[in-house]
Amino acid sequence: MFIFGLTGSIGMGKSTTAGFFREAGVPVHDSDAVVHQLYEGEAVGPVEAAFPGVTVDGKIDRARLATKLVGTPEAIKRLEAIVHPLVRATTQRFIDAQASRGARVIVLDIPLLFETGGEKNVDAVVVVSAPAEVQRARVLGRPGMSAEKLDALLARQMSDAEKRARAHFVVDSSRSFGSARAQVHAILRAVAALPGRRIS
Repeated sequence: MFIFGLTGSIGMGKSTTAGFFREAGVPVHDSDAVVHQLYEGEAVGPVEAAFPGVTVDGKIDRARLATKLVGTPEAIKRLEAIVHPLVRATTQRFIDAQASRGARVIVLDIPLLFETGGEKNVDAVVVVSAPAEVQRARVLGRPGMSAEKLDALLARQMSDAEKRARAHFVVDSSRSFGSARAQVHAILRAVAALPGRRIS
């Protein structure tokens, strides 16, 4: 089974690109979606214990949690120490399930792939990228987003240039959907004959 790691900074079009992999019949594991699920279940107790007052109606309120994290790297590390192992366990269950079904190729959609060392666990990395002005225009068009929030988010992520330099494949999302879709299909053709990792 060949495992892709899919990543890209905020506003680069990663979710759309993940959709093109799904459209091509490739199973995709969405780490962001898993975090949302964990914030409504398994992570609620430990996160509330570490950050009292962030739970509303039995779920982690992301806005309340964000206020506890702003400008405090230690708090972010504390949260990651709780959440990342839970995400990794969910990811491994996905990999095992797809292996048992005989999947030839899968995608792990991980926003902080490089930042968490996740590239060591995949066979190839796909980075979704676009020019900085396109990225800013996309993100600043989102409700509740400001230039200050965007800059703070980008400061916590590896630069787009470094991600592209470390990628095996780069999808340029600044053109049409058709162009991005074609790039995804070209990537799948490129790895069709390559051996993936053995899943025991």
